[in-house]
Amino acid sequence: MDPRAAALSALTQFQVTETTVGEALQRIADIALEAVPAAAIVGMSMLGEDGRPTTAVYTDAESPAIDEAQYRDEKGPCLDAWRHNTVLSVPSVADVSDAYPGFAAACLQHGVHSTLSLPMRAGAVAVGALNMYARVPDGFSSDDAALAGDVAAAGAAVLVNVSAYWTAFDLSAQLQEAMDSRAVIEQAKGMLMAASPDLTADAAFDMLRQVSQRENLKLRQVARRIVEGRGRTGGSSA
Repeated sequence: MDPRAAALSALTQFQVTETTVGEALQRIADIALEAVPAAAIVGMSMLGEDGRPTTAVYTDAESPAIDEAQYRDEKGPCLDAWRHNTVLSVPSVADVSDAYPGFAAACLQHGVHSTLSLPMRAGAVAVGALNMYARVPDGFSSDDAALAGDVAAAGAAVLVNVSAYWTAFDLSAQLQEAMDSRAVIEQAKGMLMAASPDLTADAAFDMLRQVSQRENLKLRQVARRIVEGRGRTGGSSA
């Protein structure tokens, strides 16, 4: 199956009755990362509890670290893609240091050299932005942009459907829960890596995911169990 078909097929697998807003957003980010090989990091800019932009969901902790610079300066390609409801490609981050000085500096500090930002549209309105970061200049082709656009559009539709189902819940609270879950997962990964110095961050995450699947628990439940000192992975004490 080609990347576009695989990504869109994955997006259709959501069970609205079983998916919270935070879980839907995280799955969309993961699908985007899988669908576009050039993307090393994927994040999603949305409104936080305080009404200001925040990176509520991401595939790598570097995403919010990079984005914070544009939120602080109130300018950056992610924000412009959202505000103007348009796709913004930055082939070379170094070339936009005048237009987006804080954002460009943060990108280069984290080894990001090109970016792609796409609005997540609910009808004619952008409710956020899907942001992709590459480690090389000219990382994203026109085909990548087209595929990412499909994922962003389908992802926004999923988000609208899930949000409609969970009307009894406060969206900001769910986004906060998503961020809290991510923090617990990152903490659990750090504990596993500290216990096994040769374990990489990706391997630690895979270990958590395998336990989640084997024990039919949500990833955040497995992570919380490890943080609380009650988890065991692959027979080794966490």
